[in-house]
Amino acid sequence: MTAAHREGTGPGSLSAAGFPEGEVRARARAGTAVVFPPVDAYGNALFGAGSGSSEPHAPSADALDRGRLVPPVFMPQRLEKLVELGREPVYDDVDLRTNVGGFASPLPLFLSAFGSTRAGSGDLALAASVQAGRLGIPMVLGENMVPVHGYAGPADGTLPALAARIRAYADASDGASGGVVVQQSTEDADAEVWNLLYSDPALRPLVESGRLGFELKIGQGAKPGLGGMTVVDREAADRLSDAFTVRDVFGAPAAARLRCATPGTFTEEIVRQQVRFMRNNFPRARVWVKLPPGRDVALAARTAWQAGADAVTVDGAEGGTGWAPRAFLDQVGLPLAECLRRIGTPEGCLLVTGRFHEGGRTVRALALGARAAGLGRAALLAVDEDPGHGLVRLAESIALECRLLISALGRYAPSALTAEDVWWPEDPAATAPGSAADTASSPYAPTPVGAAPVRPSVPHRVGGPA
Repeated sequence: MTAAHREGTGPGSLSAAGFPEGEVRARARAGTAVVFPPVDAYGNALFGAGSGSSEPHAPSADALDRGRLVPPVFMPQRLEKLVELGREPVYDDVDLRTNVGGFASPLPLFLSAFGSTRAGSGDLALAASVQAGRLGIPMVLGENMVPVHGYAGPADGTLPALAARIRAYADASDGASGGVVVQQSTEDADAEVWNLLYSDPALRPLVESGRLGFELKIGQGAKPGLGGMTVVDREAADRLSDAFTVRDVFGAPAAARLRCATPGTFTEEIVRQQVRFMRNNFPRARVWVKLPPGRDVALAARTAWQAGADAVTVDGAEGGTGWAPRAFLDQVGLPLAECLRRIGTPEGCLLVTGRFHEGGRTVRALALGARAAGLGRAALLAVDEDPGHGLVRLAESIALECRLLISALGRYAPSALTAEDVWWPEDPAATAPGSAADTASSPYAPTPVGAAPVRPSVPHRVGGPA
């Protein structure tokens, strides 16, 4: 990202220290144009490694960002696509449609949970809901929204945060793509949130169209082992003290109080029983499970899938939040790359969150087994920059990059990506020098000794001049 892309600070006041905020805001303003250098630089500038980012070129502390996508020379899947189309394939031929935890989605993206924090419950969250509905990508609604904001509308007809976001999403959607997934924490369970939603006549269209889901929240990336935290004033602290732990940790003169949700207690058997309970009691709802980046993340994911979860979301230690202890942000939890390494080949639909805002990181995660990536901080920053179109433009820029990168790898769907598409500088041997699968399917594979040589019949320059 260059200075020409970064001009303008936008109308919003939201900030995200340590996150590439400038790049996200530029995408929210300019959409797919940001995928490339500024047009006025064409013919006037030379580009190479290090010129693709707005930040100084320095090694990233995030292993997933240090990996490189490595296209092969020989591309049998491109040949297959050429034969299918009757012309040379281009990046537009990459089909990004996928199934995200039981929901049809045009992109391998979803809107991550914001929860009951101030940034995640107000107008920005509502704007993000509308644009996610327009995009047709699934939307996750975070924990503790009902215990904090209520569910039934007040006398003036104003909808509380959870109901308002669901209605905004549903009204903007096409009625077929995407879906709404509602998290539940311990406090949500006490408020019987899932029962309220599943029996609400207003949500019947979502239920009947198979576009409602429930997510069991076991943890989060920004503060593994802790529950949700927000800052409230004294009046709110008094009102919420029966449902939450409220503590004065900011000093007696301060009006602010720390509101803490309980993290919940889980074992393998508890997770199995919880997933079975969800499937039995809400048979028409999709079942998701959200995991923190714990050291036993592979066992936890396998346990959830085997119990019948439609999706497991892994929130890497890079994941963001509205509030967390500083020590947790940089010192607790496994990086997402390590979570993916430990999980290996997923047994079900694997979703990932944590620092996604552009196509390269997204494609690397897809190559390592993820089905889709969640947009959290990036989504809020995008709608803060442009409440009407920011998230749509951000998603469109990511989609274009994904198509360009996936086609460059000789693939034409996210599901065709494999771990061999990623090279790691710390362990170059981890990327195989050749693809056994591609070699086996290639018409140019070595001819066995004694066999007659075979050449494929390929049109010469199909779709172009001879």
